[in-house]
Amino acid sequence: MSRTLRIGSRGSQLALWQANHIAAALRALGHTVDIQIIKTTGDRLQDPAFLAAATAQGIEDGKGIFIKEIEEALADGTIDLAVHSLKDLPTELALQFVIAAIPPRVDPRDVLVAPAGATLEQLAASPRIGTTSPRRQSQLLALRGDLQFIEMRGNVDTRLRKLSEGQAEALMLAAAGLDRLGLTQHITQRFAVTEICPAPGQGALAIECRAADAVTKIVLAQLDDEATRYAVTAERAGLGALGGGCSVPIGIFCERADNGYTLHGASSTGSGLVRREIFVADGTAPEDAGRQIAAALTAGA
Repeated sequence: MSRTLRIGSRGSQLALWQANHIAAALRALGHTVDIQIIKTTGDRLQDPAFLAAATAQGIEDGKGIFIKEIEEALADGTIDLAVHSLKDLPTELALQFVIAAIPPRVDPRDVLVAPAGATLEQLAASPRIGTTSPRRQSQLLALRGDLQFIEMRGNVDTRLRKLSEGQAEALMLAAAGLDRLGLTQHITQRFAVTEICPAPGQGALAIECRAADAVTKIVLAQLDDEATRYAVTAERAGLGALGGGCSVPIGIFCERADNGYTLHGASSTGSGLVRREIFVADGTAPEDAGRQIAAALTAGA
């Protein structure tokens, strides 16, 4: 009799959608799957003390704040795998864990959500934009200099509610979350990656398990997408080379091109916003591609 695969997930609407999506794919392969909801530090700290609390707990730039308790459940065998938004994972995992599968990526772009279908250009003077992301803020200011930024934390539905209450004139969100939840009617503008360069891994899922769990790794390998894994590995290598976490304004995006890959990068420094684009030929290791875009951004700083 085969064992039940236990998936650990946060309890947010989006996290559960992602967990159920992977559960359905595993069931289609003939596996029995159970989902266990785990409350994380990040779920408890939806307030301005977010990064301060993360730092106090030794969590890398706040990134690990959504996975700490889930990885503890993995380590003690309470669950067999976890489904994450890849951009939430630190660039380096503990040696006892591995990203066993990265399924095909969905839309990686950032989007604007505004009342009455307004685009960024159509918003009134000095609009308040709901986002806590330094990456989004720096690139938005390069597109329009009169913006104000409002701290906007919480799940997608919480942020949409805050917008409807008038706490901001618009929100910045990831397209992937709204698309997955069937909330695309709220999107008023999808930014090209040359306008707002996405966070490394944005739009992709990561399925994590114990490195020593050979059976689960073999099962999960069936869900892995080679092209997506290459792209996000390059992006995360670039972020790691730049020493970045979620509090650092760095965007890196890798996409397939003829005979290779194009990497886009954006980084905000004391001298302003730096944008770079490079091409790497087929056969280039993704880690090398990531280091090349990082070097290009550093040279332009």
